[in-house]
Amino acid sequence: MKKFVNDPKQFVPEMLKGIALANPGTLRYVPEYNLIMRADAPSDDKVSIIQGSGSGHEPAHVMVVGKGMLDAACPGDVFSAPPMDYVLETSKLLNTPKGVLHLINNYTGDRMAFDMGRELAEAEGVTIKTVVVDDDVAVKDSTYTVGRRGVAGNFFVIKAVGAASEQGADLDELVRIGDKVNSVTRTMGMALTSCTPPAKGSPLFELGADEMEMGVGIHGEPGRRREKLADANTIIDELLEAVVTDLPYERGDNVALMINGLGGTPISELYLLYGRAHEQLSDRGITVGRNYVGEYCTSLDMAGVSLTLVKLDDELVSLFSAPAEIAIRTF
Repeated sequence: MKKFVNDPKQFVPEMLKGIALANPGTLRYVPEYNLIMRADAPSDDKVSIIQGSGSGHEPAHVMVVGKGMLDAACPGDVFSAPPMDYVLETSKLLNTPKGVLHLINNYTGDRMAFDMGRELAEAEGVTIKTVVVDDDVAVKDSTYTVGRRGVAGNFFVIKAVGAASEQGADLDELVRIGDKVNSVTRTMGMALTSCTPPAKGSPLFELGADEMEMGVGIHGEPGRRREKLADANTIIDELLEAVVTDLPYERGDNVALMINGLGGTPISELYLLYGRAHEQLSDRGITVGRNYVGEYCTSLDMAGVSLTLVKLDDELVSLFSAPAEIAIRTF
């Protein structure tokens, strides 16, 4: 293994410290709880939006804290749910008169930590509601979940509820919006290589030089099947078919299309895949109204890709178009 790492046990804290130092005045780091939060949070005039999940999926979730997105993120170690007390203390620190919204990707550990943290915070007077994200169509149940996994479609839930919160929406309205986005969002991913967690020091699973995993999870969970490597068009066509037919998306739909890299895929390859997906959607009579190409929810250094579609309407277009300020800057 060749990685930029000191003590593997300090990998996440050192990363979080770096994020905070790179964003002085906008982000605050609370090391006791692996907490990255907006420096101006909490605000009495808006609902606070919190997510946790494991580390290793950056920029999700600690790098999408900012105005119009998350108010705080309290991750666990790499591919590990945050401890319950992280959720509890983060919820208390971010408490506002308008309440707190928990966003949870559908993984057993995440749901347990957030459920327990919520119950304890509510006992101390914090008003909390929850939206669960489960956009992955690859498998019904997996190593980490009962039901579908929450993967890159999580970004669209964050974006929509974050925008609505900035506009003053109350807690019930944010739950409605979050559930709505989740209901029209579908994702499937695949891997060309495994990933290497710093604490393990070796690949999480083995793929032969001529193999690929279709439907892989973002923690390396098995997908639909392992098979011989195919060309790019064949791969993206299978991902698209699985996603389009699940909702299903239909001729005349207006969609957001995301081609998300899993950490080790060059941007040039992501745009190659996007081009094919865009053309295939057009051939089906489906219009790509918004596009997202890049890394939104990764799996450390995994070479792979996921494809996400969101069925758009006027409300979602407005929320997705709203301004946001996060740790990842453009130039």
